[in-house]
Amino acid sequence: MVSDHSAKADLRRELLAARRALTPAAAAEAAERIAARALDLPELAGALTVAAYVSVGTEPGTRALLDALRGRGSRVLLPVLLPDNDLDWAAYDGPGSLAEVAHPGKMRLLEPAGPRLGPDAVTGADAVLLPGLAVDGRGMRLGRGGGSYDRVLARLAAAGARPPLVVLLYDDEVVARVPEEPHDHPVQAVATPSGVRRF
Repeated sequence: MVSDHSAKADLRRELLAARRALTPAAAAEAAERIAARALDLPELAGALTVAAYVSVGTEPGTRALLDALRGRGSRVLLPVLLPDNDLDWAAYDGPGSLAEVAHPGKMRLLEPAGPRLGPDAVTGADAVLLPGLAVDGRGMRLGRGGGSYDRVLARLAAAGARPPLVVLLYDDEVVARVPEEPHDHPVQAVATPSGVRRF
């Protein structure tokens, strides 16, 4: 029997290959549509503070969404990758506040250049946007496997914080089943180019 860990690795490979096949034009169009869908979410409409992330490569694009959230008055927190794969946070102050950072053995990331707020800053967010590769009908999310967001979710749980968790994906990344391990947490909603689904 295939373990959930091994099944996750296989599904990740398949989904990453599909993302790599996307044309820049298709990815840009999807990013615009995802931003529009996400901005309509009630979970984000009233959020004073949103923890989000800067998309990289062919991830569903977040840049337009970050600017729109900031433009309507939300404070946007973005992650800063620490050497142990945990995440610190800093405020997003517009495109000029991002710096490209090379982390050893990882892809180059765009991170906020402002003052670090500490890993616990995420516990004050009214909503959290999570990167992912897939989500299933139960709301179980498949991440990239680095464990950074598992720590974020554990930190939220330990603090008794329960902000809505929203994942941004392409339409074909809403799948029948995501292999699940004990540390996995379900999300409350997914925004894709064609719409929003709640769990």
